[in-house]
Amino acid sequence: MTGVAVSLEARGALGRVATLTVDNQAKLNILDPPRMAEMERALGALAGEAELRVLVLRGAGSRAFIGGADIRAMAGLDPATARAFISGLHRVCEGLRRLPVPAIARIEGFALGAGLEIAAACDIRVAAAGAKFGMPEVRVGIPSVIEAALLPQLIGWGRTRRLLFTGETIDAEEAERWGLVERVVRADALDAAVEEWVAAILGAGPRAIRLQKSLIRQWEELTTAAAIRRGIDTFAEAYATAEPAERMAEFLRRKPQPSA
Repeated sequence: MTGVAVSLEARGALGRVATLTVDNQAKLNILDPPRMAEMERALGALAGEAELRVLVLRGAGSRAFIGGADIRAMAGLDPATARAFISGLHRVCEGLRRLPVPAIARIEGFALGAGLEIAAACDIRVAAAGAKFGMPEVRVGIPSVIEAALLPQLIGWGRTRRLLFTGETIDAEEAERWGLVERVVRADALDAAVEEWVAAILGAGPRAIRLQKSLIRQWEELTTAAAIRRGIDTFAEAYATAEPAERMAEFLRRKPQPSA
């Protein structure tokens, strides 16, 4: 049965790690409206998981992360149904951005169109060396929209225009040079690379991570001065619980003391 699968792994006192898998392997894990709705519901449910620490988003199999949106579903749209279709995809991306914990995109194979927008909506991205990235929408008569608007923050305006106007596909190594992904590894090292980031997040303060994600999201939309003021507020908010005191006390206990 293809669709969207969510697994939750308990890591003891550290909390829970979620893996969301898009499974449509026969069609490169492309998204149609039912799968978009499944993803939206899954992300909404995960947002309410108090013990959740991090989400890993992946495609089933090794051929694709998400190969795009379903062209068969788009071929018969009119202006009203087109708005509904693309709004459904936006809600998936927004669900990732509003998730209170970091979302890691585990990218193997193709990340095209909607797949690249979803990857951009994640917080950090690690790709297998054979991954391919592109925004080919103009080739089928539509512009790239919604979370394609995040691309200039990642790769700059010139490279964004290049991808969107030409519809070309770039490889993982170029994507890393551009800043579209944060790390590229061999396919057989992909899960280990994801786990490194998961372990690092689990090792941090749970509330600090949630505050940090919320703050970063606000930074994207604020002026520099307003972003700094919001940072001051968030720093003070961090001390509303015992997490800083407890973690700093533990750090000081571990730190070697100079001999007399």
